[in-house]
Amino acid sequence: MALTLGFAVALAAASVPAALALADLIAPAPIAEPVTAAPATPQPAPPLPPAYAFDAPLPGREVASPFGLRQLPWEEGGRLHEGVDIAAPSGTAVKVAADGIVARTGTDPGYGRFVEVRHKDGFSTLYAHLGRNLGMKKGVYVKRGTPIAVVGDSGRSTGSHLHFEISRKGRPLNPAHFMDKTFASADDLPLKAAARVPRKVRLAHVSRWPEGMKEKVAARRAGKGLATGTQAVRGDDGRVRVRIEVAAS
Repeated sequence: MALTLGFAVALAAASVPAALALADLIAPAPIAEPVTAAPATPQPAPPLPPAYAFDAPLPGREVASPFGLRQLPWEEGGRLHEGVDIAAPSGTAVKVAADGIVARTGTDPGYGRFVEVRHKDGFSTLYAHLGRNLGMKKGVYVKRGTPIAVVGDSGRSTGSHLHFEISRKGRPLNPAHFMDKTFASADDLPLKAAARVPRKVRLAHVSRWPEGMKEKVAARRAGKGLATGTQAVRGDDGRVRVRIEVAAS
């Protein structure tokens, strides 16, 4: 009897760990507290790209002759200078101001070698007095900033520079209102201001007279019975820019 009781006690003691392990297996797992995600911080929408963007065709170069009424030293009266002249050494890369399609290229007695590019909404840009066309042909699509030519002094030029025009639906606009500028919408375009022509006639500063032009001016003045002399044209800094033939006083 004592042996049987001892065996039972030993058996019961041995069964306790097994029972506890079994209890661990069948016991329900603790319920995890629900995790509440932090509310997402709204991110601002990326800015919309500008509807219109115009680069300067010669970045970093200054305008030497502005848009407006201009008189060359050998002209008798002023006329509209439909663009701006940007001075630069021959061979400097000329970049297209905006995305567009080449409308025409060629050579003109006045403009010399030129490239014209058409853009959206009736805009056009013209690049003249070029030294060399960089493979541009009618119908070629060009991205803003693409080199299309190099600076020269072809045509009726007064020295190495780029003549740059912007027009919309055939109406000349002052490029100074567009170069290196972006516009969010058509309502932001400065069309009215850019079409305004100042009344002041500027005497152009030239570094070179066209061949034979001085003789023609002298002959014209002589035919009118005018004696000729020279007059120094000075810039704002007081330096002599050019000497022109004038009637002697």
